[in-house]
Amino acid sequence: MAWQSLTRWERALERWQSALVSRLRPTHEPVELIDALHQECDSNAVVCSESRVVVPNAFEVELDSRVFAELVRNGCGDVGVMLTDNLARHGRRQGYEWAGPLTVHVTPRPLPSGDPYRVRSGPMAHVRADAFPPEG
Repeated sequence: MAWQSLTRWERALERWQSALVSRLRPTHEPVELIDALHQECDSNAVVCSESRVVVPNAFEVELDSRVFAELVRNGCGDVGVMLTDNLARHGRRQGYEWAGPLTVHVTPRPLPSGDPYRVRSGPMAHVRADAFPPEG
């Protein structure tokens, strides 16, 4: 009986741990999309001097509608804000200077190529996140 209780207790502990980990780090975190966003930023970096590297500040992410819905369903909420925050941290770690205010605009749409996303970037002065239509 004590052995069975311990096993039940261990299983309960494992379920609790799994639930905690999934809340802290969603299993459906868009890791590939974040990597693609970082790569887009890094690929378009312009070295102006030893201490100044300028990168684009306006990023457009076309996200397959099904992928977008899954991210929202799994707790990613405002995908554009999450990606902007992540890209801002990446830029700080790399020592980048943004060409203007940083924004990542996400447009959910069916992508004909079957790709889950497309990422483009460019410098845009004085762009504001609320200048884009709402997501979804």
